Amino acid sequence: MNKHDFPQIHFYDQDFVDIYNKTWSWVSAYWFNPETKEQDNEGLFIYPENQKMIISQFESIFSSFFLVYSNRNFDACKNIDYFYARQEKNGAIRAKYDVSNNQPVLSSDNPEGLALPLFAWAEFNLYHKSANKRRIKEVMPFLQKYVEWIDANFKKDNGLYAVPAAVSTMANSPRKECVYPIDFNACMAINASYMSALGDILNDKDLSFQYKKMYFSIKTRINSLMWDPDSGFYYDLDKNENRLSVKTIAAFWTMLAEIPNADKADSLVNYLNDPKTFGTEHPFPTLSADDSHFSEDGNGYCGSVMPAFNFMVIKGLEKYGHYELARECAIRHLYFVLEGLMPNEDKEPGDLWEAYLPNKEGKASMKKNSAFPRKRYVLTAGLSTIALMIENVIGLSISLPRKTVDWIIPNLEIMGIENLSLKRNLITILSNKSSRGWEIQMESEKLYYFTINIIDQKKKTLPIPSGKCSMLIDKL
Repeated sequence: MNKHDFPQIHFYDQDFVDIYNKTWSWVSAYWFNPETKEQDNEGLFIYPENQKMIISQFESIFSSFFLVYSNRNFDACKNIDYFYARQEKNGAIRAKYDVSNNQPVLSSDNPEGLALPLFAWAEFNLYHKSANKRRIKEVMPFLQKYVEWIDANFKKDNGLYAVPAAVSTMANSPRKECVYPIDFNACMAINASYMSALGDILNDKDLSFQYKKMYFSIKTRINSLMWDPDSGFYYDLDKNENRLSVKTIAAFWTMLAEIPNADKADSLVNYLNDPKTFGTEHPFPTLSADDSHFSEDGNGYCGSVMPAFNFMVIKGLEKYGHYELARECAIRHLYFVLEGLMPNEDKEPGDLWEAYLPNKEGKASMKKNSAFPRKRYVLTAGLSTIALMIENVIGLSISLPRKTVDWIIPNLEIMGIENLSLKRNLITILSNKSSRGWEIQMESEKLYYFTINIIDQKKKTLPIPSGKCSMLIDKL
């Protein structure tokens, strides 16, 4: 086994393992050298369309969450660094660029080319998967200038940000009157909270305090203006700061930002469980199922299920300790992704799609756009088949700087991961049932701390020495 193989996963449902392996084999087809436009694993991660090579900030940030598991076969920072390198004097970084000429791609519905500000979230995750502190020092000036640019151009007197609805990527979502979008404002809070955390990693107290203050200021505004106590939900605001009544998946960014208190979070989770709103057969539609614009065909952002938004919702559920619900929804989502890859009907071959139907198997569609959903759309589909697979189905949460691996599972099953490269340290964790009961076998080149958390049963942290070892769960 060399370091360049991908980590292998074990799971009792072999189809889940197959789709994981298949995704890795497909990912390399989407790395291109921007000069030659030839495939090149050292290049940029791009989905080419209509002979164009457009790189997207939203997709580059999201794809870094599964590329970190590639055992360094793919550089999870490469695309993100491309955006930093294009930063303008005033701090602007645009949402999309044409890599053939490095020019921003701007549109009439988003003239400034603004994107959801999530660089700091991605950098925090990259740090925990690589322990590269120097990188944080290097990228901090880009992140700070970027936030200053957004503040200077989009922040209003009420403390919230007024940006075009198109910034959210939710193209045809019924948010016409929206001036203060809930998702963008929640993402500014997410960004500020992770900027503060990055300041802590650099031991920069001023930096940490500055962004913590910013975070609490946005959080307070969102709770006072965007929360509706009667329906128990967060909404966009119109130009007069009135709440709009459309329930979209955008509201759940607030959970990732840890904006709702426990009661508000419970109300949001009820919506995720309710089949009449966001708890559809295939969780979670981009628009509440009881909305008049909701479409069983998905119709773009009027009900389609999108891997990037599912990833966001599931990570938000984790913030509030809803590990079982997060796992259950990840598994349900993956079954629908699997069905899309291997449909039972002989009508057409399956694939990985950009968007899926909310209540039955298959890909979504969109009335005025025959190119939707994009096929073999690994840039976001990999979030489901790789990141959710490792983090929520198998249940592993890894931090290199802390030297910790947490394994959070509702019950013991035959599953695990083999040869996951953690910065010059390959680790293997597998659970099997032997004659002596449930046993966890481990192998590692270096010492680390392992926490097993079988929800509602036992939680235990143990130092795992280098070499091979195994432990019996009953003895814990």
